[in-house]
Amino acid sequence: MNFGKTIFAQLMDFLPAYQFHKCVDRYRGHYKVKRFSCWNQFLCLAFAQLTYRESLRDIEACLRASKMKLYHLGIRGQVSRNTLANANAVRDWRIYADFAQLIIAQARQLYAHEDFGVELEQTVYALDSTTIDLCLALFPWAKSRRRKGAVKLHTLLDLHGAIPTVVWITPGKIHDVNILDELLIETGAIYVLDRGYLDFARLHRMHRALAFFVTRAKKNFRFRRLYSAPVEKTMGVLFDQTVLPEAFRAAKDFPDKLRRIGFFDTEKKKRLVFLTNNFTLPALSVAQLYKCRWQVELFFKWIKQHLRIKTFYGTSENAVKTQIWTAITVYVLVAVIRKRLNLQMSLYTILQILSVTLFEKMPILQALSMAPHTNQNTDSYKQLNLFD
Repeated sequence: MNFGKTIFAQLMDFLPAYQFHKCVDRYRGHYKVKRFSCWNQFLCLAFAQLTYRESLRDIEACLRASKMKLYHLGIRGQVSRNTLANANAVRDWRIYADFAQLIIAQARQLYAHEDFGVELEQTVYALDSTTIDLCLALFPWAKSRRRKGAVKLHTLLDLHGAIPTVVWITPGKIHDVNILDELLIETGAIYVLDRGYLDFARLHRMHRALAFFVTRAKKNFRFRRLYSAPVEKTMGVLFDQTVLPEAFRAAKDFPDKLRRIGFFDTEKKKRLVFLTNNFTLPALSVAQLYKCRWQVELFFKWIKQHLRIKTFYGTSENAVKTQIWTAITVYVLVAVIRKRLNLQMSLYTILQILSVTLFEKMPILQALSMAPHTNQNTDSYKQLNLFD
């Protein structure tokens, strides 16, 4: 006889199934659907992400090999690759995007007071993008260049816990700075951006919304210095200036004062110049905030290495977005489990344990407690010494 739940079923119990069905109803996901529901589709894709399946045939083979356990996994009926391919192509990807936002909201509450290296009461976001190369012949909608295809994953990362709060999936030809037009600015929050987002008109919109930004200045930035504040040069701070943009276009787009901070990285022997509209933070804290922007790069590297978002189970835009949003949901779900079960191990370790124990019938905490309680960050040695 069967006693208890499989680890996969216990894992899915952390997800609000009722809210998922509300998302399905919102976009009529079950229109003309008889057997293979959206929930079954999500479970199959989540299984594929957790076990790093390579194709629809791979998913079908693995699940059919364990068909006696599918009911206990929560999957009703036999899994067919053609049915799954059709579901990925026609069922609205916004179902899975809205559902991911619900899990993200839970994770942000759990990690609201997580330390990220700088002690601040405000919410701090890092905004960046990563490119996923695609074959233009198979993905003609994802045109990047004349003969190349790609999609861009624009991500606004909450540095408290490294939780992706908002994700935009666009064709590769969309420039990063255009995402600032889609950004819903949060009053009082701090946005850390690289030089690709340096657009004074868009930054001034952020300034008028009473939000703050930290970015790098370009070498050709022309300005008029109003005055300089005293600095601690022993800490690496070279100058702390209040300036006005001098170039005609920049002065028109950003008519207010800016703070220009210089910092010297002694390890890399590199001089860095930052621009911000925050005049209350210490100059060294501004430099440290920009260093924390590296967390969004680590997030991109983590999901590319440990989840399935570099190759796709379908070629349509809907299938690609559905798969990416499922991968993000799995990432955030692992983060939620880590916090709720009070685990000290890394997300990578949790994911690896789950990938080989999904069909086991034991308490999930017992399975995760078998591993040594060490939190080794395998990516830390690859992080730049101070700044990218």
